[in-house]
Amino acid sequence: MQETTGLLEKIKHHDKLSLTVNENCKIGLPDDILKKLLRPHKLAHYSFVFLAQGSETYKVDLKDIDISDGQMIIGLPNQIFLNPAKSGQNLNYKIAFDENILVLLPNSFPFLLNPLNTNKITFNMDARERVKSIFSHLFHLLHTPGKPKSTEIILAHFNTLLTEINSAYFEQSDHHVTPNSKLSKYIAFKLAVETHLTEQHDVHTIAEKLAMTTSSLYGVVKEFSGVSPKEWMTNRLMLEAQRKLQYSTLSVKELAYELGFNDPDYFSRLFKKNTGKSVSAFLADHHDLSSN
Repeated sequence: MQETTGLLEKIKHHDKLSLTVNENCKIGLPDDILKKLLRPHKLAHYSFVFLAQGSETYKVDLKDIDISDGQMIIGLPNQIFLNPAKSGQNLNYKIAFDENILVLLPNSFPFLLNPLNTNKITFNMDARERVKSIFSHLFHLLHTPGKPKSTEIILAHFNTLLTEINSAYFEQSDHHVTPNSKLSKYIAFKLAVETHLTEQHDVHTIAEKLAMTTSSLYGVVKEFSGVSPKEWMTNRLMLEAQRKLQYSTLSVKELAYELGFNDPDYFSRLFKKNTGKSVSAFLADHHDLSSN
């Protein structure tokens, strides 16, 4: 299986943002990377394809998924993904990004949790025209020669794009998860954490709410995410911390209390352990980013 850890950094289209946007493969890829993407590979980032015209078949976790006009395929981290060979009959837009850019956005997007367990999104006629337009704008912002790549404008368009995708994800046709399946329990766990994010519930409390033992919850979360429930919850809280640091003027103490931590010093240590950066270093990097 092809690994894609670090791949996005090699092909990103902005020197500061972990982001690529391509229109019908106009921006070529190095041969070694293209070969990797045309084989089954484990995603280390988000990879979405919007098909404006035509039909294509993708494989996600080894299952064929067909998309046609006005539909999108979403590939999520840790999924096994396979792109089809390029077709001259189609018009598609591809975007790839990771958590590093999500923390720069003012909103969170529940569809990224994939609670409906679907990798295909269908847009209505009006939405598909808006999505196509946003993709086109993003592509030209990133690739028009001689124009500065404005970080603020690119992030604004990217946030709008994810808003459109999130809306369409939850508006589309009926998708049901089989009650009491492992997957339904994992989705319920993710949504429980999201709903009560700052309440600092322990794993035992959440397991009780889901009518599970802590050991069975551990097994389910570990199977689908690769980490323990406690680590999953911590990672989600640290992502929220980075978002708030990006868009607020809270002190470390205020931020810690807002996220449900009683000990700001513990919060600071946890933030550094999780992100590899102190809060002050993160803010300094954000200042550098904002100046570009």
